[in-house]
Amino acid sequence: MSQIDLSLLSELKAINKKLVSGYHICEQDSQLFQQLDQEFDAYEALFAALGQTLVHDARGFYYLQVDEGTPNMGKISRSFALTIYVLIEHYANLGKDPLVALFDSDIDLELMMTLVQNNKHLFDQLEIFSGSDMRRDVFLRMVRLGVARETELGFRILASAHRYLDALNDISNFQSHMDEEQV
Repeated sequence: MSQIDLSLLSELKAINKKLVSGYHICEQDSQLFQQLDQEFDAYEALFAALGQTLVHDARGFYYLQVDEGTPNMGKISRSFALTIYVLIEHYANLGKDPLVALFDSDIDLELMMTLVQNNKHLFDQLEIFSGSDMRRDVFLRMVRLGVARETELGFRILASAHRYLDALNDISNFQSHMDEEQV
């Protein structure tokens, strides 16, 4: 392994703190994002030496690959995935391009209340019973993990939500494959 010039890693402390907390560094985190872009090989090598895998997703974000085996993280991931899924369904039902709307629309408390009411049986399983619960238990956590950002009107989904879209797609493909095998 070649030597890592730590003097080039001017944002190491801030980047490490964010990444190890589960945060996704997106283009909106301009200074940290630029530092990772410029010195990716060095950061990747350093995290690898620490036993971690730094991932650069070409859709515009960085994160540390982690095992989501903990029950708590599983619940958080499920709540993110469910929220993203019902948002896509909501936008599609309105006749909008769901992926464009997902990333270009503000999500306010009124929409959160509608999503919870229309999908009560699903959100009840995650102990999300109101728009306020969704705001606190889903969207504020999304902000803390770099999956959404707060806006004047509510929240906006960020590029790192693609991780949840990928997972939903994998589940859909797996289910389709299982259905084909049973025919």
